[in-house]
Amino acid sequence: MLEIRWHSRAGQGAVTGAKGLGSVAAETGKQVQAFSFYGSAKRGAAMTAYNRIDDSKLLNHERYMIPNYVFVIDPGLAYTDNITEDCDENTKYIITTHLTDKKDLCNMIPALKGKEDQVFILDCLTIAQETIGRPIPNTPVLGAFMKLSGMFEIDVFKDAMKSVLGKLPEKIIDANMLAIQRAYDEVK
Repeated sequence: MLEIRWHSRAGQGAVTGAKGLGSVAAETGKQVQAFSFYGSAKRGAAMTAYNRIDDSKLLNHERYMIPNYVFVIDPGLAYTDNITEDCDENTKYIITTHLTDKKDLCNMIPALKGKEDQVFILDCLTIAQETIGRPIPNTPVLGAFMKLSGMFEIDVFKDAMKSVLGKLPEKIIDANMLAIQRAYDEVK
């Protein structure tokens, strides 16, 4: 089973991203869950979203998990949330940051010290702003995830995401495809 936890702020697209990833995985016959947990629904409030993806029926409906991946799409939450909670030595972290050296980031966050090999960074906010025109970094995070996980070939994933985003104007869909590809290319 693949388990993912998203750390975000309301309005940054984590819920939409989790649902989008779930929809793409479901189209391939996988069993999926995509859900969120937040207090105040105000834009900017810290929140978490979750994915579970498996070939078998998913019986666990709790938010407790030992995530394979943790997505931190708001840089500030890397410092204020316990992003390593319930993680194990194999958990991988995709963190949005303006920093270019993951060692610098890991040295600033005590829980990540010594985990440089499990931390992957890119500036999803800048990618989203420059491609989509808004600081909604959910699709760039998914592009980075596709590269790191190998879950889908990038072109297969982008085609599936086009169908998930199908109700949006073509200009927005195309911008999201650029954001996904750019993050796929830039994650390190």
